[in-house]
Amino acid sequence: MRVAIAGFQHESNSFASTPATLDKWKEAGILYGDDIRREYEDSRATIAGILGRLRDEKDIEIVPLVFSRLTPMGPLTVEATEFLMSEILRLIEEEGPWDAVFLAQHGAAVSDKYLDADGEIAEQTRQLVGPDVLIVTNLDMHANISKKVVANSDIVKVYQTNPHLDTYERAYESADLLLKCLRKEIVPTSFIATPPLVANILKQGTSDPVMTDLLTMAAQEAKRPGVLSVSVVEGYPYSDVPQMGMTFLAITNNDPALAQEVAENISRYAWSLREELNGVATSTEVALVEASNSMEFPVVLFDVGDNVYAGTTGDSTFVLQASRKLGITGLMQAIYDPTIVAEISPLGIGAHVDVMVGGKMDDMHGEPFHIKGVITSITDGKYAETKPSHGGFLNYDDGLSLAIATDDGNNFLLTSLPAGSNSLLQFRSAGLEPLDQKIIVVKGVHSPRPAYESIAKKIYWLSTGGASTADLSNFNYKHRRIPLYPFELTTEWS
Repeated sequence: MRVAIAGFQHESNSFASTPATLDKWKEAGILYGDDIRREYEDSRATIAGILGRLRDEKDIEIVPLVFSRLTPMGPLTVEATEFLMSEILRLIEEEGPWDAVFLAQHGAAVSDKYLDADGEIAEQTRQLVGPDVLIVTNLDMHANISKKVVANSDIVKVYQTNPHLDTYERAYESADLLLKCLRKEIVPTSFIATPPLVANILKQGTSDPVMTDLLTMAAQEAKRPGVLSVSVVEGYPYSDVPQMGMTFLAITNNDPALAQEVAENISRYAWSLREELNGVATSTEVALVEASNSMEFPVVLFDVGDNVYAGTTGDSTFVLQASRKLGITGLMQAIYDPTIVAEISPLGIGAHVDVMVGGKMDDMHGEPFHIKGVITSITDGKYAETKPSHGGFLNYDDGLSLAIATDDGNNFLLTSLPAGSNSLLQFRSAGLEPLDQKIIVVKGVHSPRPAYESIAKKIYWLSTGGASTADLSNFNYKHRRIPLYPFELTTEWS
């Protein structure tokens, strides 16, 4: 039996300033055939889980076709969308026939052509292969899952941890369900419940109260006889699409009524928790003062408004500006500034520089920040994280990077690519030891937690502005559902 793997993973922020152009995708890498195996087989990402379950099956031929993933940013351009989809569909048609197709997607892809890019590729794949070929779609827990995705897929599996540490396991399970389908052991039937509910990004940590309660209830429903899979999907509030919000998906063995009952049971429980699924971040100034006065270090500040893995620029200076105004030093932070990196890296290690960094990509993330200091290291920005990390990815690339020790006591890592902080190796590879720092500013909300919770004496989530701010009232949505809680606090649903 022949099984294809294809897909493009993107979390599209409708309010981010940088579009996901075809050139961006090509720079990130569009992989074909065995290059996909080489990149992902030893990781803990989705494709690794699929390969891990299927590669030892003697009656299965696995054929990776084309795959690409791009750091979150603005929506895909029409050109990028058409190229990626046409490549997937072309190779599915040319390399077929197939018994099954895996679509390794994200679930929050938005393009200038399709508001529901993930649903569109599922539908076009179904139209191409026909009703008898099994389609398995693997998605991120931040997916905004549409009914189109579910209608055109036989199996949909979603990560159930945030930070995403179970990517391998959920993909492995989806491949196991596929084998049972191919061998006529099960007939999967699905139902998706879509209450008018958005969970604030601050409340989406799956090891935190409220979300743990919801997942515990879902796990209980998953134990019911005939239930094959249950997924709690947190949604991605920065994609301005009609399907934006939480969804709940159940798959049963040929029992559509049970699938609906399970999905609706969980969604009703989530609705009862709607007030608790919203949160407020800490004032940047308050967090800085408390961090500076702390007797134990490092203290880690999460710059929520400039969450690179939610599509922002990575060059926000709001925290730095606030620290200077308060006279607080001893900060370490990564800043995306390819222009300055290119300008001063030829000066070499030991050079003293006087530059304006960050705050240049758009008007949402602050003004350029003035620094004077010494270049302490220059690296290619590449490192491999073998410990558990968000998404299960192995290889990271921040582009040409350099570390600067400033005259006023800060340490900055300037990068040529937008750089989230999912690994301590990001700084260590540039000669900066996180354990030696007083205050560390990281870009993210939950994705940095596996790395930084283990070393932080205290963590603050900041109420910073930007394209991923926790305050959703800052955004002008044009396509979301109305009413939708908490935007309309009087929303009713049953």
